[in-house]
Amino acid sequence: MAPTLTLKPGTAWADAWQRCRAIAPEAFRDDRVLNLWAAQWRPDGRALPATSPVDGTPIAGPPRLDAPTAQQAVRASLDQHRAWRHTPLAERGARVGATLDALTEHRELLALLLVWEIGKPWRLAQADVDRAIDGVRWYVENIDAMVDGRTPLAGPVSNIASWNYPMSVLVHAMLVQALAGNAVIAKTPTDGGVACLTLASALAVREGIPVTLVSGSGGELSEALVRSPEIGCVSFVGGRDTGARIATAVTDIGKRHILEQEGLNTWGIWNYSDWDALSTVIPKLYDYGKQRCTAYPRFVVQRALFDQFLAAYLPAVRKVRTGHPLAVEHPEDALPELDFGPLINAAKAKELGDQVTEAIDRGAVPLHRGSLADGRFLAGQDTGAYLPPVTLLNPPPSSPLFHAEPFGPVDTIVLVDTEAELLAAMNASNGALVASLSTDDPETYARLAPQIRAFKVGRGKARSRGDREELFGGFGASWRGAFVGGELLVRAVTEGPAGERLPGNFPQSYA
Repeated sequence: MAPTLTLKPGTAWADAWQRCRAIAPEAFRDDRVLNLWAAQWRPDGRALPATSPVDGTPIAGPPRLDAPTAQQAVRASLDQHRAWRHTPLAERGARVGATLDALTEHRELLALLLVWEIGKPWRLAQADVDRAIDGVRWYVENIDAMVDGRTPLAGPVSNIASWNYPMSVLVHAMLVQALAGNAVIAKTPTDGGVACLTLASALAVREGIPVTLVSGSGGELSEALVRSPEIGCVSFVGGRDTGARIATAVTDIGKRHILEQEGLNTWGIWNYSDWDALSTVIPKLYDYGKQRCTAYPRFVVQRALFDQFLAAYLPAVRKVRTGHPLAVEHPEDALPELDFGPLINAAKAKELGDQVTEAIDRGAVPLHRGSLADGRFLAGQDTGAYLPPVTLLNPPPSSPLFHAEPFGPVDTIVLVDTEAELLAAMNASNGALVASLSTDDPETYARLAPQIRAFKVGRGKARSRGDREELFGGFGASWRGAFVGGELLVRAVTEGPAGERLPGNFPQSYA
């Protein structure tokens, strides 16, 4: 009989909200967050209702601005930028360092907000906060050499990012951009993270960091946040459709840009025998329900090895743990160790479930289907945003699961007989951020890896976005504009010598 679970005391949304109001009353008002522009927190914008994917609890929604107000915010950010870019580097470093100290002080609250707003399990939510703090500290320690001979951009950096990594991607980028001498603008993701970003921004603003934080629909704010002449650089993380529209806009006007887009990251299996190593990796690939830009949802497997692959894969995937991230058996228990909780919302869970059903109807073979009955949930809780792991063999070409990243706990497997088929299947999405190839022969890896269209290719191990000095980018349609990571992130948001061409993925005509 499954134990009866309860919400761990002190972790309710109401508890987190009251702590936010006590720490940053200027940014949190009654039941809503405020927008931040022209160095003031403002009760403008229409606050949308929102619920937590964890269990349907009502939470704070984004206060959406209209286009004219967003344009005012951009102009005000330019004024901040013109002052901040002349602030001595030592002072900028001290202010960013003080911000990191404040984020460290409130680390657990920031992580708890991530649990409620985007459904991250506790371990992963803490890791998201820690990666932001530790990553920016590395830049503070090494910034002098990175900006030597370089100057801030002519205008602020505009950040439009997806909801899945508010701290380790978005806040990290914002603080490095500010450290390099730029004012920063961030649009809160529509699907979640507004309270976490609001608290982090409030702590940064107190230390004098020139942050603008606004909410709104992409269509409404795009003209201001992408096309405005005041903007010095556009930094985007998200899907290919939106990224393609932004890419068209910024390349037409020659604006600096960093556009990280999705790709179908693949894991190839060819002439391989270390199945124990693979079975250890499989559960780890389900971190956060594969709602990551560097998730691996596609396995391309040599047909002759398929039986051995399944013998390693299926027991491993059955170990994956899901459930309510804050549910415990006893009040004093530690929060559960889960691989993932809910998807970002019930609509995404339904969409992905429907895609699985449709793919099976059109010929895909279901190899594994998990059950929510095996998860850790509160009695009677809303589980609409949860989807157990699913594995499909040979999804049909007509299915989105064949060519696109599912952004959820769905694996697809494609069988191949030749190296040429292996490479074609691994390159199905015209570029990816990461890929891996498991093969026993080092020479085979050395020969095939360069033909895989991914920015990072691992041999028998997963690749990640990376931290500190590790570079990051994408090939094909998975990336547009300047590469980032390490020194390249600073170079992407500063001006260098005349005629400098930044490392990146640019159209041939881009100057």
